[in-house]
Amino acid sequence: MNKLLDETLSIKIAELINSRASTPFDNAYKAALSTEGARYIQGFLAFPGKPYRPVEHSWIEVDDTLENDSLVRIIDPTLPHLNKNPQELWYFAAQRLTIKKLKAIIEESKEDYPEDDPLPIYGDPPYEYYGDVMLGGQDYLAAYQAAEAKCKEINELNPERN
Repeated sequence: MNKLLDETLSIKIAELINSRASTPFDNAYKAALSTEGARYIQGFLAFPGKPYRPVEHSWIEVDDTLENDSLVRIIDPTLPHLNKNPQELWYFAAQRLTIKKLKAIIEESKEDYPEDDPLPIYGDPPYEYYGDVMLGGQDYLAAYQAAEAKCKEINELNPERN
């Protein structure tokens, strides 16, 4: 299965939902609600340059079935604010949620913890740690480690750009 960042649709949806630079989780949530067949994804973004480490991020994915192949399109409603070359972005998913599951978690979070922002969603305990930050379960740790390896690879290959 292939995954491809759909730049055009990312920009179109960003405009539709009025995405903001500092709110990738809210942007992806709004994009998921406004895009038929979308799944809400949380994970990490890797790219050359600062901060030289994975960035926690969120986006949506939609499936396109071609003749003999399935293509998953990544739609990143925060893309216009990243100021990065889209061909130099690597997405590492830690958690995928259907719209139904996403809505249920948000609703429950608002009831149980009304003073807290329900996003990002980290799943069920026990949580693992990476660096100084508590994160979700093993899926988060695996996605972080893969993104971290990619950051090291691309920043070592292009030291003049850093």
